[in-house]
Amino acid sequence: MKSLLELKGITVHYGKALALDDISINVGEGEIVTIIGSNGAGKSTTLKAIAGLVHLTTGEIFFEGNQIDREPPEMMVKSGISYCMEGRRLFPNMSVLENLEMGAITRKDRDGIKADLKSMFERFPILEERRSQKAGTLSGGQQQMLTIGRALMSKPRLLLMDEPSLGLAPMVVADVARIVKELNKTGLSVLLVEQNAQMALALASRGYVLEVGSVIAEGDAEPLRDNAYVRRAYLGVCE
Repeated sequence: MKSLLELKGITVHYGKALALDDISINVGEGEIVTIIGSNGAGKSTTLKAIAGLVHLTTGEIFFEGNQIDREPPEMMVKSGISYCMEGRRLFPNMSVLENLEMGAITRKDRDGIKADLKSMFERFPILEERRSQKAGTLSGGQQQMLTIGRALMSKPRLLLMDEPSLGLAPMVVADVARIVKELNKTGLSVLLVEQNAQMALALASRGYVLEVGSVIAEGDAEPLRDNAYVRRAYLGVCE
């Protein structure tokens, strides 16, 4: 499988505190890859590093063979990377439609944007129904749909998803999982950060386990699900 994203020995500090310690991660074209781990493990920092929101102390990041770790965040979007941040981070006082349009802010193809808005409303009918409603007044599940839709409006090759199930009811979590699968079937690659390890490993083809900024385990999703430590620490299985 052709590599789409490569993190090569990246290290990140917040001041003097070490957040990521020499981690290497790979995402192939058309893959869903997950990063699991507890709070403070470095999962979100990894996505922020890819998106250009934190600076690397050491290491390199490549997307489609091009080094991107020196590029500003807006160039990441233009290159084909879109980021669904933890906590949804919508523009709460803007309408659903305006939030979707903001997702296409780097694009100039008006006809394409119009067609993609139509596609978003077909994929998420509730968003069309609420298109004039302020984003901040939507339910948690509706906000998550809008967050995903806004990210897709930039026409990414790679979607970074940070804790998409956080704070959602189980039924809505199942909807999010279904949407991720459907998007992946269109050829979209996904790097998924999740504390819900059960869901993440069910969706992904491969995974990485982060602890205190280091990768302690990696491999195909099924063997990771069967790993005794992962089962005990992240899947709640007592053996």
